[in-house]
Amino acid sequence: MVFWRVLIAGVLVSWVESVAGGNLPPCEFPAIYNFGDSNSDTGGISAAFEPIRAPYGVPYFHKPSGRDCDGRLIIDFIAERVKLPYLHAYLNSLGANFRHGANFATGGSTIRRQNETIFEYGISPFAVDMQIVQFEQFKARAIEMYNQAKDPSEKDKLPRPEDFTKALYTIDIGQNDLSVGFRKMSFDQLRAAMPDIINQLASAVQHLYQQGGRTFWIHNTGPIGCLPVNFFYIHNPEPGYVDQYGCVKGQNEMAMEFNRQLKDRIIKLRTELPEASITHVDVYTAKISLIGNAKNLGMADPLKVCCGYHVNYDHIWCGNKATINNTEVYGASCQKPSTFVSWDGVHYSQAANQFVADHTLNASLSDPPIPITQACHKQ
Repeated sequence: MVFWRVLIAGVLVSWVESVAGGNLPPCEFPAIYNFGDSNSDTGGISAAFEPIRAPYGVPYFHKPSGRDCDGRLIIDFIAERVKLPYLHAYLNSLGANFRHGANFATGGSTIRRQNETIFEYGISPFAVDMQIVQFEQFKARAIEMYNQAKDPSEKDKLPRPEDFTKALYTIDIGQNDLSVGFRKMSFDQLRAAMPDIINQLASAVQHLYQQGGRTFWIHNTGPIGCLPVNFFYIHNPEPGYVDQYGCVKGQNEMAMEFNRQLKDRIIKLRTELPEASITHVDVYTAKISLIGNAKNLGMADPLKVCCGYHVNYDHIWCGNKATINNTEVYGASCQKPSTFVSWDGVHYSQAANQFVADHTLNASLSDPPIPITQACHKQ
């Protein structure tokens, strides 16, 4: 039965992509360059600071993988879909192969630089403008090394100079700007700050365009009010605090406003960057659909977490230990991560990431409506 479900799903995805893409040929991207936060970090924050430890990564990779997840992220499914290897983190200096791209995303990253000291509230020093600086340095150094290399084996791990224009540029960031805003601002103050945040993201795209980037796949932000962490310290919320999904209503409304402004700015970017193909990807709708239909899909309560210990007012984060009532308690993984939407209260599970990928990479939730395999074609 599972085999046939997988087979049928594969046929449906291929059919949707063929209809959406018309007769356009596949793009055959030689590389992916990704920018973002923990939703797409494949090892950056682990390389820069303390490594993410087990049980993160163990259910799928059988060891910690530098990902805030039990397994693969959406960016991993993107790599699979365009037939490229998983991305190595730019900051990972050991064993990295950058022939097919690099990942500049780091957990805790924001669009707009924050005033907090490093890692206050879990914020990373690698805001998107710093990720762009890292990319520019990476590109210049990679081209220099490629041109100077005499041994073909030396070139095999480096991107070809012409690949930077042909590559796919993926961006998934903004969630942490909202989460910081919820802690430090009123909703009105955060709403007033949004145009500046959105413009800084647009500036990042403009800089990548100036560096030769032409194909951009940009995710909007998810329903941040549905992250279970919102309820770790809130019990019996007041009437009107949650929406029909049981999520924090005000936070989701702010996420939708962010997404509205982002989509409008992307439309404007298309006129500013005439040679670019820019796709806006609605991951919010995919994630809220999963949350709203979790029970029908055989999933656990989407507001419950797989990894960690959260009972009443006692909270032990995934992979950590603490003493409760003179007993050492470990924030362990659940037995069936594949049935959970949330991995640790902040990050989605591999199963949820796969659901989102399956519902966004085929053109059904993208503007223009084109699958990622054909995203290089302007519409």
